[in-house]
Amino acid sequence: MTIKIYKPTTPSRRGMTGYTFDEITKDTPERSLIVLRKAHAGRNNYGRVTVRHQGAGQRQFVRIVDFKRKKLDIPAKVAAIEYDPNRTARLALLVYADGEKSYIIAPLGLKVGDTVMSGPNAEIRPGNCLPISNIPVGTMVHNIEMREGKGGQLVRSAGTSAQLLGKEGDYAQVRMPSGEVRLIRQKCYATVGQVGNTEHSNVKLGKAGRKRLMGIRPTVRGTAMSPRDHPHGGGEGRQPAGMPGPKSPWGKPTRGYKTRRNKVTNQFIVRRRNAGNR
Repeated sequence: MTIKIYKPTTPSRRGMTGYTFDEITKDTPERSLIVLRKAHAGRNNYGRVTVRHQGAGQRQFVRIVDFKRKKLDIPAKVAAIEYDPNRTARLALLVYADGEKSYIIAPLGLKVGDTVMSGPNAEIRPGNCLPISNIPVGTMVHNIEMREGKGGQLVRSAGTSAQLLGKEGDYAQVRMPSGEVRLIRQKCYATVGQVGNTEHSNVKLGKAGRKRLMGIRPTVRGTAMSPRDHPHGGGEGRQPAGMPGPKSPWGKPTRGYKTRRNKVTNQFIVRRRNAGNR
Protein backbone atom coordinates (compact mmCIF):
# COMPACT_ATOMS: atom_id res chain seq x y z
CA MET A 1 0.00 0.00 0.00
CA THR A 2 1.22 3.49 -0.84
CA ILE A 3 0.28 6.82 0.70
CA LYS A 4 -1.53 9.41 -1.40
CA ILE A 5 -0.52 13.07 -0.91
CA TYR A 6 -3.19 15.64 -1.66
CA LYS A 7 -2.47 18.91 -3.44
CA PRO A 8 -2.76 21.95 -1.13
CA THR A 9 -5.88 23.37 -2.81
CA THR A 10 -7.28 24.38 0.62
CA PRO A 11 -5.67 24.94 4.04
CA SER A 12 -7.04 21.62 5.28
CA ARG A 13 -5.60 19.78 2.28
CA ARG A 14 -2.10 21.08 2.98
CA GLY A 15 -0.23 18.19 4.57
CA MET A 16 -3.20 15.82 4.29
CA THR A 17 -2.47 12.26 3.21
CA GLY A 18 -4.66 9.24 2.62
CA TYR A 19 -4.84 5.73 1.24
CA THR A 20 -4.54 4.81 -2.42
CA PHE A 21 -6.46 1.56 -1.75
CA ASP A 22 -4.35 -0.26 -4.34
CA GLU A 23 -4.69 -3.53 -2.46
CA ILE A 24 -8.50 -3.39 -2.22
CA THR A 25 -10.10 -5.72 -4.79
CA LYS A 26 -13.77 -5.61 -3.71
CA ASP A 27 -15.78 -2.47 -2.93
CA THR A 28 -18.81 -3.90 -1.15
CA PRO A 29 -18.70 -6.30 1.82
CA GLU A 30 -20.10 -9.82 1.85
CA ARG A 31 -23.74 -9.40 2.93
CA SER A 32 -23.84 -12.63 4.90
CA LEU A 33 -20.88 -11.49 7.05
CA ILE A 34 -22.02 -8.01 8.16
CA VAL A 35 -24.29 -6.65 10.88
CA LEU A 36 -25.37 -3.05 11.46
CA ARG A 37 -23.42 -1.28 14.16
CA LYS A 38 -25.65 0.59 16.59
CA ALA A 39 -24.19 3.88 17.79
CA HIS A 40 -24.32 4.66 21.51
CA ALA A 41 -22.34 7.92 21.55
CA GLY A 42 -20.46 6.78 24.65
CA ARG A 43 -23.63 6.43 26.73
CA ASN A 44 -24.76 3.55 28.93
CA ASN A 45 -28.25 2.09 29.32
CA TYR A 46 -29.24 5.05 31.53
CA GLY A 47 -28.30 7.53 28.82
CA ARG A 48 -25.37 8.91 30.79
CA VAL A 49 -22.02 9.57 29.16
CA THR A 50 -19.54 6.98 30.40
CA VAL A 51 -16.96 7.43 27.61
CA ARG A 52 -16.33 11.02 26.60
CA HIS A 53 -15.52 12.37 23.15
CA GLN A 54 -17.67 9.89 21.21
CA GLY A 55 -20.64 10.50 18.96
CA ALA A 56 -21.99 10.95 15.42
CA GLY A 57 -19.69 9.63 12.69
CA GLN A 58 -20.29 7.74 9.49
CA ARG A 59 -22.73 4.83 9.61
CA GLN A 60 -20.79 1.56 9.54
CA PHE A 61 -21.39 -2.14 9.24
CA VAL A 62 -19.51 -4.53 11.50
CA ARG A 63 -17.67 -7.26 9.60
CA ILE A 64 -17.86 -10.65 11.34
CA VAL A 65 -14.20 -11.69 11.48
CA ASP A 66 -13.19 -15.29 12.17
CA PHE A 67 -10.58 -14.96 14.92
CA LYS A 68 -10.87 -18.62 16.00
CA ARG A 69 -10.00 -20.27 12.65
CA LYS A 70 -11.60 -23.55 13.76
CA LYS A 71 -12.16 -25.03 10.27
CA LEU A 72 -9.14 -27.28 10.57
CA ASP A 73 -7.36 -28.90 7.63
CA ILE A 74 -9.81 -27.42 5.10
CA PRO A 75 -8.06 -25.25 2.47
CA ALA A 76 -9.53 -21.86 1.70
CA LYS A 77 -8.89 -19.60 -1.27
CA VAL A 78 -8.56 -15.82 -0.90
CA ALA A 79 -11.41 -14.36 -2.94
CA ALA A 80 -10.88 -10.65 -2.17
CA ILE A 81 -9.02 -8.10 -0.05
CA GLU A 82 -11.50 -5.66 1.52
CA TYR A 83 -11.55 -2.45 3.52
CA ASP A 84 -12.89 -2.53 7.08
CA PRO A 85 -13.95 0.84 8.58
CA ASN A 86 -13.84 -0.57 12.11
CA ARG A 87 -10.13 -1.49 12.19
CA THR A 88 -6.80 -0.34 10.79
CA ALA A 89 -6.01 -3.68 9.10
CA ARG A 90 -7.48 -4.96 5.87
CA LEU A 91 -9.66 -8.07 5.66
CA ALA A 92 -9.28 -11.11 3.43
CA LEU A 93 -12.44 -12.87 2.26
CA LEU A 94 -11.91 -16.64 2.33
CA VAL A 95 -13.95 -19.22 0.44
CA TYR A 96 -13.43 -22.71 1.87
CA ALA A 97 -13.49 -25.89 -0.18
CA ASP A 98 -16.94 -26.72 1.25
CA GLY A 99 -18.33 -23.34 0.11
CA GLU A 100 -18.37 -21.52 3.45
CA LYS A 101 -17.11 -17.92 3.52
CA SER A 102 -15.37 -16.02 6.29
CA TYR A 103 -13.22 -12.96 6.96
CA ILE A 104 -9.71 -13.00 8.43
CA ILE A 105 -7.23 -10.21 9.06
CA ALA A 106 -5.15 -9.88 5.90
CA PRO A 107 -1.43 -10.44 6.57
CA LEU A 108 1.30 -8.73 4.59
CA GLY A 109 1.88 -10.41 1.23
CA LEU A 110 -1.43 -12.27 1.02
CA LYS A 111 -2.99 -11.89 -2.44
CA VAL A 112 -6.18 -12.91 -4.21
CA GLY A 113 -5.94 -16.52 -5.35
CA ASP A 114 -3.64 -17.64 -2.53
CA THR A 115 -4.59 -20.68 -0.46
CA VAL A 116 -4.54 -20.63 3.35
CA MET A 117 -5.30 -23.29 5.92
CA SER A 118 -5.72 -23.70 9.65
CA GLY A 119 -4.60 -26.66 11.70
CA PRO A 120 -1.55 -28.45 13.11
CA ASN A 121 -0.53 -29.70 9.65
CA ALA A 122 -0.60 -26.30 7.91
CA GLU A 123 2.57 -24.94 6.30
CA ILE A 124 4.54 -22.05 7.76
CA ARG A 125 3.19 -19.44 5.35
CA PRO A 126 1.56 -16.00 5.83
CA GLY A 127 -2.13 -16.43 6.59
CA ASN A 128 -1.90 -20.00 7.88
CA CYS A 129 -3.01 -20.61 11.48
CA LEU A 130 -1.24 -23.18 13.64
CA PRO A 131 -0.73 -24.06 17.31
CA ILE A 132 2.29 -22.24 18.71
CA SER A 133 3.89 -25.62 19.43
CA ASN A 134 4.11 -26.22 15.64
CA ILE A 135 5.57 -22.81 14.78
CA PRO A 136 9.41 -22.54 14.62
CA VAL A 137 11.18 -20.21 17.03
CA GLY A 138 11.89 -16.80 15.51
CA THR A 139 8.74 -16.73 13.34
CA MET A 140 6.71 -13.52 13.18
CA VAL A 141 3.07 -14.13 14.12
CA HIS A 142 -0.16 -12.19 14.76
CA ASN A 143 -3.76 -12.80 15.91
CA ILE A 144 -2.54 -14.75 18.96
CA GLU A 145 -4.86 -16.53 21.37
CA MET A 146 -4.51 -15.95 25.11
CA ARG A 147 -6.67 -18.96 25.98
CA GLU A 148 -7.20 -22.10 23.92
CA GLY A 149 -10.28 -21.89 21.74
CA LYS A 150 -11.16 -18.30 22.65
CA GLY A 151 -9.87 -16.83 19.40
CA GLY A 152 -7.08 -14.41 18.61
CA GLN A 153 -6.92 -11.38 20.90
CA LEU A 154 -3.34 -10.09 20.60
CA VAL A 155 -1.51 -8.33 17.74
CA ARG A 156 -4.33 -7.46 15.35
CA SER A 157 -3.55 -3.83 14.37
CA ALA A 158 -2.14 -2.72 11.02
CA GLY A 159 1.56 -3.38 10.55
CA THR A 160 2.05 -5.20 13.87
CA SER A 161 3.69 -8.55 14.52
CA ALA A 162 4.99 -10.54 17.47
CA GLN A 163 8.04 -12.80 17.52
CA LEU A 164 8.24 -16.28 18.98
CA LEU A 165 11.36 -16.24 21.17
CA GLY A 166 11.45 -19.70 22.72
CA LYS A 167 9.56 -22.68 24.09
CA GLU A 168 9.80 -24.40 27.45
CA GLY A 169 7.35 -26.86 28.92
CA ASP A 170 3.72 -25.96 28.21
CA TYR A 171 4.50 -22.30 27.48
CA ALA A 172 6.24 -20.24 24.81
CA GLN A 173 7.82 -16.82 25.15
CA VAL A 174 6.42 -14.26 22.70
CA ARG A 175 7.70 -10.70 22.28
CA MET A 176 4.84 -8.30 21.67
CA PRO A 177 5.02 -5.18 19.45
CA SER A 178 5.29 -3.09 22.64
CA GLY A 179 8.45 -4.94 23.68
CA GLU A 180 6.69 -6.91 26.42
CA VAL A 181 7.69 -10.58 26.64
CA ARG A 182 4.76 -12.79 27.62
CA LEU A 183 4.21 -16.48 28.28
CA ILE A 184 1.50 -18.09 26.13
CA ARG A 185 0.45 -21.72 26.19
CA GLN A 186 1.77 -23.69 23.23
CA LYS A 187 -1.72 -25.11 22.58
CA CYS A 188 -2.95 -21.61 21.66
CA TYR A 189 -3.25 -20.80 17.96
CA ALA A 190 -1.48 -17.97 16.14
CA THR A 191 -1.40 -16.83 12.52
CA VAL A 192 1.90 -16.70 10.65
CA GLY A 193 3.07 -13.36 9.24
CA GLN A 194 2.79 -9.64 9.87
CA VAL A 195 -0.50 -7.75 9.68
CA GLY A 196 -0.81 -5.82 6.41
CA ASN A 197 -1.48 -2.12 5.76
CA THR A 198 1.93 -1.23 7.20
CA GLU A 199 1.75 2.41 6.06
CA HIS A 200 -1.26 3.19 8.25
CA SER A 201 0.78 5.14 10.81
CA ASN A 202 1.97 7.56 8.08
CA VAL A 203 -1.54 8.82 7.23
CA LYS A 204 -2.20 12.43 8.30
CA LEU A 205 -5.87 13.33 8.71
CA GLY A 206 -5.27 17.01 7.93
CA LYS A 207 -8.55 18.38 9.31
CA ALA A 208 -10.97 17.91 12.17
CA GLY A 209 -13.77 16.75 9.88
CA ARG A 210 -12.06 13.43 9.14
CA LYS A 211 -11.87 12.77 12.86
CA ARG A 212 -15.58 13.55 13.26
CA LEU A 213 -16.43 11.03 10.54
CA MET A 214 -14.73 8.41 12.71
CA GLY A 215 -17.14 9.15 15.54
CA ILE A 216 -14.62 11.08 17.66
CA ARG A 217 -15.80 14.42 19.09
CA PRO A 218 -13.55 17.32 20.16
CA THR A 219 -11.49 17.24 23.35
CA VAL A 220 -11.29 20.46 25.39
CA ARG A 221 -8.18 21.24 27.44
CA GLY A 222 -8.66 21.33 31.19
CA THR A 223 -6.85 24.69 31.47
CA ALA A 224 -9.50 26.23 29.23
CA MET A 225 -12.31 25.22 31.63
CA SER A 226 -13.63 26.73 34.83
CA PRO A 227 -12.55 25.43 38.27
CA ARG A 228 -15.87 23.64 38.77
CA ASP A 229 -15.43 21.68 35.53
CA HIS A 230 -11.78 20.68 35.83
CA PRO A 231 -8.99 20.80 38.44
CA HIS A 232 -6.78 22.65 35.92
CA GLY A 233 -9.37 25.36 35.29
CA GLY A 234 -9.68 28.93 36.55
CA GLY A 235 -7.36 31.88 36.82
CA GLU A 236 -7.11 35.21 35.03
CA GLY A 237 -5.88 34.61 31.50
CA ARG A 238 -3.69 31.67 30.64
CA GLN A 239 -2.47 29.98 33.81
CA PRO A 240 -0.51 26.81 34.59
CA ALA A 241 -2.29 23.86 36.17
CA GLY A 242 -1.04 24.87 39.59
CA MET A 243 -0.35 21.37 40.92
CA PRO A 244 2.59 18.94 40.97
CA GLY A 245 1.12 16.76 38.21
CA PRO A 246 -1.81 16.82 35.82
CA LYS A 247 -5.15 15.35 36.86
CA SER A 248 -8.24 14.03 35.17
CA PRO A 249 -11.56 15.93 35.46
CA TRP A 250 -12.31 13.72 38.49
CA GLY A 251 -9.08 14.51 40.32
CA LYS A 252 -7.16 11.30 39.52
CA PRO A 253 -3.48 11.58 38.51
CA THR A 254 -2.98 11.10 34.77
CA ARG A 255 0.79 10.81 34.46
CA GLY A 256 2.58 7.93 36.16
CA TYR A 257 -0.65 6.68 37.71
CA LYS A 258 -1.02 2.90 37.39
CA THR A 259 -4.28 1.98 35.68
CA ARG A 260 -3.71 -1.74 35.10
CA ARG A 261 -6.65 -3.69 36.54
CA ASN A 262 -6.12 -7.20 35.19
CA LYS A 263 -3.66 -8.59 37.74
CA VAL A 264 -4.53 -12.21 36.89
CA THR A 265 -2.15 -12.34 33.93
CA ASN A 266 0.78 -10.73 35.77
CA GLN A 267 2.27 -14.18 36.30
CA PHE A 268 2.59 -14.64 32.52
CA ILE A 269 4.58 -11.44 31.93
CA VAL A 270 8.30 -12.22 31.72
CA ARG A 271 9.43 -8.68 30.93
CA ARG A 272 7.26 -5.58 30.86
CA ARG A 273 7.40 -3.06 28.07
CA ASN A 274 8.67 -0.55 30.66
CA ALA A 275 11.01 -3.01 32.34
CA GLY A 276 12.11 -0.54 35.04
CA ASN A 277 8.55 0.12 36.30
CA ARG A 278 6.86 -2.86 37.96
